Amino acid sequence: MPSEKKLLIATGNVGKIVELKGLVADLRIEVVGLDSFPYVSEVPETGSTFGENARLKAIGYAEQTGLPALADDSGLEVSALQGRPGVLSARYGGNVPFTEKMQTLLSELELTGATDRSARFVSAIALSMPDGSVLAEAEGICSGRLAEQPRGGGGFGYDPLFIPEGYDETFGELPSEIKAQISHRSRAFSLILPVLARFFGVLT
Repeated sequence: MPSEKKLLIATGNVGKIVELKGLVADLRIEVVGLDSFPYVSEVPETGSTFGENARLKAIGYAEQTGLPALADDSGLEVSALQGRPGVLSARYGGNVPFTEKMQTLLSELELTGATDRSARFVSAIALSMPDGSVLAEAEGICSGRLAEQPRGGGGFGYDPLFIPEGYDETFGELPSEIKAQISHRSRAFSLILPVLARFFGVLT
């Protein structure tokens, strides 16, 4: 068990930090984000899969900060677009707000003439130690479909456009408690949680 119960959430995405902090709340450990380490260099996301990028970020930021690091790489895959935007979800459409990214996505989907609106969110999570060793990796998937237009102000990213299977509301409309139960990120994290609990010597 480490002498200091501190975990780095290796992202600058405020929405992800809030969501992941909620998921580790029962571990009673100190959680910090990359904003606590302004000197770190950004780790390039050069992987071709979510898993590769999660591993790159976890190792890179753990080595730089000296803390165990939990990194997530996630995105939206649209069936009619052959899985796009996929690993490029955050960069899709350029450096513009997600309101514009969502409209670009809807326009691209309309151009295909496809009636299939099925899509899925995918999340890969990796946990790395400061020596570069990876303790755990996991993937979570949440299937659903795209709404005609973004709805709701909750969540972040593409949440207002995504309707999870079994619901009529988007992630932007659903209560955060429901998202925490069914989201791709929570499903991946549920597989990592036992490893974290053992590592920090915490009983959940």
